[in-house]
Order: sequence, then C-alpha cells, then structure tokens
Amino acid sequence: MNWRIEENESFEFATELMDEAITKEDVDPDQLTIHADNGASMAPQSVGEVLATLGVRKSHLRPHTSNDNPYSQAQFKTLKYRGDFPERFETIEEAREFFAKFLLETLD
Repeated sequence: MNWRIEENESFEFATELMDEAITKEDVDPDQLTIHADNGASMAPQSVGEVLATLGVRKSHLRPHTSNDNPYSQAQFKTLKYRGDFPERFETIEEAREFFAKFLLETLD
C-alpha cells in the first residue's frame, strides 16, 4: 500500500506515488489496474496520464453506480463514521497524521 496527502494534485506527485508503490510492492506496472471514480483527477492531463505513462491500466465506475468498488466504498464509510474523524483538518500535517494512524490500524 502506498498513499500520500498533498495540498494539490500534480503530475509530479502522482508519478512519485505510483513509482514508490510499484517499487515498494515489487510488481510490474502492466500487472496493475487502478480503479477510480469518474472524477476530474483521472482526467487525461493528470493522474490518468501518469498511469498511461507507467503502463498501468485504469478502470472507472459505471455512471451513477457508487458500488463498483465496495471494498473502497466501505473503507471510506468506516473512516467518515469514526468518532474521531474531524469536521475539518486544520493543517495538512494533521490530515497526514490522522490518515497514517487510520491506515496502520486497518492493516493490523
């Protein structure tokens, strides 16, 4: 697993994230498929372009169908319904700390 939280999306951040994940997990990029919603971050000029450059396939949700990736959806719901999930993160560091703790707990 690899993740990061940044103040904005960029080709550079996405490339670093995917390169780190591929190296860390020791997999060939052509073995990977990234499943995403149909949001703007997967547009051709951003993360979608990074994935294509690295040879990683991408798949998308069907329009108006939020349950195409039930594992991911369940994790988001678990996260949002936690009693300690803040209404707002005051700093990016606070968000990073919260998610690091959450992800470590879910992997145990």
